[in-house]
Amino acid sequence: MSVSRRGFLQFLARGAGSLLGGWVLLKAGAQQLFPKILPTRNLAPTNQKWVMVFDLAKCDGCGDCTKACAAMHFIPPNQQWIRVYEVTDNPAAGPYFLPRPCMQCDNPPCVRACPVDATFKRTDGIVMMDQDRCIGCRNCIAQCPYSARSFNWGDPPHTPAELSRPYSTDYNYPHRKGVVEKCIFCPELLRQGRLPACASKCEMGAIYFGDEYEDVVINSKGETIQFSKIAKKGASFRLMEELGTEPRVYYLPAENRKYPSPEEKKQIELSSEQRS
Repeated sequence: MSVSRRGFLQFLARGAGSLLGGWVLLKAGAQQLFPKILPTRNLAPTNQKWVMVFDLAKCDGCGDCTKACAAMHFIPPNQQWIRVYEVTDNPAAGPYFLPRPCMQCDNPPCVRACPVDATFKRTDGIVMMDQDRCIGCRNCIAQCPYSARSFNWGDPPHTPAELSRPYSTDYNYPHRKGVVEKCIFCPELLRQGRLPACASKCEMGAIYFGDEYEDVVINSKGETIQFSKIAKKGASFRLMEELGTEPRVYYLPAENRKYPSPEEKKQIELSSEQRS
């Protein structure tokens, strides 16, 4: 069957119109079903602006950050709120590891995509998830360019410790079926003046965390870096920042990585086996 260019464009226009109409109806229906959000929900308990920095020259790919995150939030077995990828496509840096949590974007497409305001951005920079409002449409997953969100297709397994507390967006458990979940920078620990679980358990000191307003980030070893120097153009990079999402997660390049000797590599492997 032959189709003219004009006919094809008209077909696309009708399809786009149908999608837009469906979205408008979904948004309107959601606004009727759910109570109006109070502006105070987005206010953080402190006047801070959190940032996370990964020093890729220090990361050894051990996965302790992923394990600490899972333990802190009782994350279901099929999820990882922070994934560690091995990167091999940069000859200058050689192979290195790149952890990827939620980017906590300042211009988050996931927030705009949610018809029921289940995902929202706090004044301290954290993009939160409210499972009490989530309807499982997964629009936020489709819009996130970092694949940083997970969906519970079935009932997650539970532990007594997880079920011992009522649900709160600050730790996002007990987990439930049919909702979206993601990294939230551990607000419960931040209120206590502690590092997020991933940063505090990183034995390599590869994860720095801190307040942009105070202009300092710190790692598990107590080492501090002036954040404004990291944020300077050329000193660090952010993933897909050309998309305009304005991530609050920065990476120090791996070019200066010091590769371990065979003896040091063997010791690292032994330590990794003991941790697991």
